[in-house]
Amino acid sequence: MSEAADPLVLDFVEWIARQPRAYSEVIGTWKTSCPRLTIWEDAADRGLVARETVAGFGLVICVTEAGEKLLRAHGRVSRGMIRKSVQRFSGKIMRK
Repeated sequence: MSEAADPLVLDFVEWIARQPRAYSEVIGTWKTSCPRLTIWEDAADRGLVARETVAGFGLVICVTEAGEKLLRAHGRVSRGMIRKSVQRFSGKIMRK
């Protein structure tokens, strides 16, 4: 990944790391009609985020270990913050 060319990919991965998101929210927020602006696709293709199906909730997008590593390398987010966000998300699923 070219660090200078992909600040939006970093922003996207950091946004997912703060709280895993429903697929529909990700697409609704980050979808673009510009074929040169492929933030969501680039992050997924590079293995920085992953799709997971959660019973009773649907398709969820979560940051991967590669995404965590990228964020730490760029000083974007701490490992503890990512883990806490996953725990908060899990709690939301359990209450539904």
